[in-house]
Amino acid sequence: MEKDITSPWFVYLIRVEQGNALYCGITNDLERRLKQHKSGKGAKWFRGKTIVDMVWSEQVENRSIASKREVQIKALSKKQKEQLIASADRFT
Repeated sequence: MEKDITSPWFVYLIRVEQGNALYCGITNDLERRLKQHKSGKGAKWFRGKTIVDMVWSEQVENRSIASKREVQIKALSKKQKEQLIASADRFT
């Protein structure tokens, strides 16, 4: 079922075991997207990696804002991403 055009979007970080790396993405359904990644139907980046958990998310108003925020987060250093995770509730 399609989400309503006004439904919120999310920017999220997923941690994997390999190198304790973080993946940043956007979605309008956090649970569905995590399941897709875990089942191998998400981003190719996850191939050969073991997902630990979705460790951070931020709700925004629409896809455009989510995409811009994703670019900002991807530009952060690993240390800055870890600080972002530490300074926020798990799901906001």
